[in-house]
Amino acid sequence: MERRTIGAGALSVGAVGLGCMPMSWAYSASRRRGEESLRALHRALDSGVTLLDTADMYGPFTNELLVGRVLKERRAEAFVSTKVGLVVGEQHIVTNGRPGYVRRACDASLRRLQTDVIDLYQLHRADPEVPVEETWGAMADLVQAGKVRSLGLCAMGVRGGRRPAAGPENGGGNGLYDATIRQLERVQQVFPVSAVQAELSVWSREALAALLPWCVARGVGFLAAMPLGNGFLSGTLTPGEGFEPDDLRARHPRFTAEMMAANQPVVAGLRRVAARHGEQVTPAQAALAWVLSRGVHVVPVPGTKRERWAAENAAAAGLRLTERDLAEITGLPQALGSWE
Repeated sequence: MERRTIGAGALSVGAVGLGCMPMSWAYSASRRRGEESLRALHRALDSGVTLLDTADMYGPFTNELLVGRVLKERRAEAFVSTKVGLVVGEQHIVTNGRPGYVRRACDASLRRLQTDVIDLYQLHRADPEVPVEETWGAMADLVQAGKVRSLGLCAMGVRGGRRPAAGPENGGGNGLYDATIRQLERVQQVFPVSAVQAELSVWSREALAALLPWCVARGVGFLAAMPLGNGFLSGTLTPGEGFEPDDLRARHPRFTAEMMAANQPVVAGLRRVAARHGEQVTPAQAALAWVLSRGVHVVPVPGTKRERWAAENAAAAGLRLTERDLAEITGLPQALGSWE
């Protein structure tokens, strides 16, 4: 697989990563199978994927434990990314950016992951009660201590109602990540940012307006979260099929039966592009190839818990879209429905 560089430290990873969250968090619990998830992790590594993206809150904790079982056997083949800053309670999730907590959380993640160093430690969310410089300083201390190799920040867009209308390329996202960019400017004064993780897909392009250019100008890697639109862009979801109550899509306005039906032209466009490259090429691969085409430092991190999808997603790194393909995908209709 093609390799891509994250950050000024020239950290090298496979062009497509693996989001591990669905293996133990946010999606249908009844469809989680520990052994199948382990097979998916192994297949991803076999396919050239190196970046494994997890977080202490996924589960909570069980996702890191799962990834740790694979790292125990194949640590040298993996680039480990995990996150800190969110704490899961009984009925709520809270932020915690206190330096003491960050240090304890890192040590706990290292134990669960069965490794002595985390390749990329990301701040999941900034704590409004703690200056972000203090949290970032504690994370930088972990680099100095040899427990962490590099630091990243997860971007949080501030959305207000329905998406604004705009041209097809930038998705109307001007201003969406202004607060994140201000945070990045502040923490960059404390310790270099190696990567920013934010949503980017064919139907969520807001990061192209200002956030991705900020990263490109500074040599910062960009981890594209949800590059398959929570599964919609794969073309495997049926409008009206419904989701289990614990599935995050059950509460998303864009995943109502009406909105899923209305957005089928987006999937149809991806199918047309994929078909030009052969019967085995899928809409998901076309969607991932479009994300990869956004820049040499962009690494899509599609999440899955299935071996089949892990292999399919990894193979997207070898798909080369033509100028016609790129123009057609970029010109697809704006997704309908709120993304709240």
